[in-house]
Amino acid sequence: QLQLAESGGGLVQPGGSLRLSCATSGFRLDYYAIGWFRQAPGKEREGVLCISSTGDSTMYDDFVRGRFTISRDNGKNAVYLQMNTLRPEDTAVYYCAADSEGACPVVPSSYLYEIWGQGTQVTVSS
Repeated sequence: QLQLAESGGGLVQPGGSLRLSCATSGFRLDYYAIGWFRQAPGKEREGVLCISSTGDSTMYDDFVRGRFTISRDNGKNAVYLQMNTLRPEDTAVYYCAADSEGACPVVPSSYLYEIWGQGTQVTVSS
């Protein structure tokens, strides 16, 4: 069974940092594009960042520019979302998803990603 699992979420104060990890089970990440999405309470899920199979990143949410970065380590079969200078507005459930096309979609449409994790809660609050 092909699965993704997010980890690293938690409670952090405004201005703090977290690093989320996305690990696979049952398949290797090498040829997949991996996207990070988030869903805040009462809002629709939105794309944040994506990294292609070749390591090129695509930013979907300008709100995270200069604060969030995405990276991948194919040797560890993992993708990471480094989140710095966190704000209360970043509070959400964060999901990673895999797209077998290998390239990041121009538009972060959820239906383009075949495999999803269960999500990890990130809460930014003092």
